[in-house]
Amino acid sequence: MAQTKKKRSRKHRGTQAGTVDRAGRTGRPQTKQDAKAISRQRRLDRMNREPTWRSSLNRAAIAAAVFGVLVVVAFGRPIGAGVTLALFMLLLYIPMGYYTDLLIYRRRQRKQAAAGKSGTSRR
Repeated sequence: MAQTKKKRSRKHRGTQAGTVDRAGRTGRPQTKQDAKAISRQRRLDRMNREPTWRSSLNRAAIAAAVFGVLVVVAFGRPIGAGVTLALFMLLLYIPMGYYTDLLIYRRRQRKQAAAGKSGTSRR
């Protein structure tokens, strides 16, 4: 016999009192202010991390891949030329990205140290 009623997609747990509890998103913050505070703290933690060669390599690989595709698609170059230029740009982007990140990181650390000395915390 064919099923006449659609099955529910989520499981509900009934209690002895007759109420039905649904499993919710327990990992999420309860209020909007908590969510903002958590995201602000995560951003600060990410900004205060020292740059790594690995992060520079990842960013450079993505940028070089986009560059290679643009060379082939937008400028109509052969695929070999696009790959060669992308590899060259990868070798250029890795140290350039690392030292740019390092410059920004050091400037941010100096600014935080100066703010800590003076006793005022400016953003």
